[in-house]
Amino acid sequence: MQVFNSIKEIQQWSLQNKKQGKTIGLVPTMGYLHNGHLSLVREARKQCDIVIVSIFVNPIQFGVNEDFDEYPRDIQRDQLRLEAEKADAIFAPAIKEMYPGGYNTYVEVLGEIPGKLCGSRRPGHFRGVTTVVSKLFNICLPDKAFFGQKDAQQALIVEKMVKELNFPLEIVRVPIVREEDGLAMSSRNVYLDHEQRHEALILWQALQKAQESIRSGETNVETVRRQIKQMIVACPQAQIDYIEIYNASDLADLQKIRGQVLIALAVKFGSTRLIDNLIVEV
Repeated sequence: MQVFNSIKEIQQWSLQNKKQGKTIGLVPTMGYLHNGHLSLVREARKQCDIVIVSIFVNPIQFGVNEDFDEYPRDIQRDQLRLEAEKADAIFAPAIKEMYPGGYNTYVEVLGEIPGKLCGSRRPGHFRGVTTVVSKLFNICLPDKAFFGQKDAQQALIVEKMVKELNFPLEIVRVPIVREEDGLAMSSRNVYLDHEQRHEALILWQALQKAQESIRSGETNVETVRRQIKQMIVACPQAQIDYIEIYNASDLADLQKIRGQVLIALAVKFGSTRLIDNLIVEV
C-alpha cells in the first residue's frame, strides 16, 4: 500500500492505473477509521481494481466552535487498518496542499436538500463537503466513490452535485454499520463517557420504534415525531437538535407517510453531537 501526500503524485498514479484499464474506487474519510469506514473499503475492494482511501480532516466543513481541533486523528492506526483491508493507496494531504495560500474557489449545491437537517444547523458545512469532495474526485480520478448511509443528507447532496456537474463517476451508498448494541459507528463516539454512551442507544431504539409504528399503520408525520421525542427526552443528557421525517429521495416535506421515507435524528449527549437515520418503506 502506498501513501501519498502530494496531489500531483497521486493524480499521476491514478492516471497510470486508468491507462492500464483498471477501475478506481475512492473512499473519502476524515480518518480515525472504524468498521463503518472499513465497510466502505470492503465494498470498494469488491467493485474496483484499485482502492484509494483519502484521510483529510477538512477545515472548511467545520463551523465556529465546532470540534476541528479536537477531532480524533491517528494516521498510523488508520494505515494499519487499511493495510489489513488491502487498500492500494492512502491520500493524506496537508491543509496547505489542498488549500494553498489565496485559495478562494468553492463548490456549493443550492436548493431544498442542503437547506434542511444538518445544513440548517451548520451554515457552510455542506459547501465545505462538496468543495473537498469535488477536489478529491479531480485528484484521485475514481470510477466509483463510496459513501455511508449514516450521512444520508451528505450522500444526497454529493449525488446531486455529481449529476449536475457531470462528474464521470458513480456514487455508491453503503448501509450504516452499527455496534452490537445498535449505536451507529462514528469517529465521535470516542467523546462519549460511559453514561452518555449508554444513553446514546436511544437513537437506534427510537428509530426502530418509529419503524414499528409506521408498519403498524401510522401515517401521521407529527405523531411519529412525537413518539420519537418522548423516548429521547427521557434521557437526562440528551439534547435534541432535530427529529425529521422526509421523502427519502429528495427530502421533500410530507404530510402523510408514504413511499420511502427518511427518519433522521441529530442529538447531543454532553458536547457530542450524534446523527442517525433509518429509511422506512411503506
